[in-house]
Amino acid sequence: MSARLSSSALLLLLVLAAPLSAQEEWFPLPRAHVGMDLIAGDPVGEFDQFVGAGFGADFFGRIPLDPNGVLSLRADFGFLIYGYESKRVCFQGVGCRVQARLQTTNNILFGGIGPELALPLPGFRPYVNAFWGFSYFNTTSSLEDDWGDYNQFETENLGDGTVSWGLGGGVEVNLRRGRVPIDLNLGVRYHENGRMKYLTEGDIQDNPDGSITLYPVLSEANLVAYHFGVSIGIPRGGDGHRRHR
Repeated sequence: MSARLSSSALLLLLVLAAPLSAQEEWFPLPRAHVGMDLIAGDPVGEFDQFVGAGFGADFFGRIPLDPNGVLSLRADFGFLIYGYESKRVCFQGVGCRVQARLQTTNNILFGGIGPELALPLPGFRPYVNAFWGFSYFNTTSSLEDDWGDYNQFETENLGDGTVSWGLGGGVEVNLRRGRVPIDLNLGVRYHENGRMKYLTEGDIQDNPDGSITLYPVLSEANLVAYHFGVSIGIPRGGDGHRRHR
């Protein structure tokens, strides 16, 4: 029954789109698309017991593999910050006449490449994709002035990397047509990272002798990322293949 409903919905969508496509002006299919999304990461499963939501950005590009842009090759690189600590410190031998702010961030760097399947329609483009790549969890500390303008002595406290994979989907809504189209992107992606060793807020203990003690967590570290951003088409040198968007 669900397969029949899905087929009927897709057929209805195509029927409704047909009259609109006849009224659309046709433009060259871009050579590629590049874009940036703001992302919110929602930990799932065991990971949700140790960290809260994270925020960051994703930079991506895709290249169409057929004349209509149904199948593309997509690549992503991005980051999430899932924890942050800040405190004032004094310099040994100088005292508190000179102070700085010790900033510690818990980060996830990720990247991946994989296929994207889309249904190019007038004005919008629903899509699904899959990726295979990497994730790198790390915690860094650095010194900044009170204004946050001067950053130095950045140190990685802990880092752990893994091979990752995931699935995603969403829709692009056309904001500007022409040889250089601009689209609004709304999407969601699942990141399967497996078991990782990482630090959370409060997992670094400063000892009286100046040393530190780490209390890392070892757990599943999977998450769902919600995307909101824009993509821009890179035009071809000639006419190229033609499409309606």
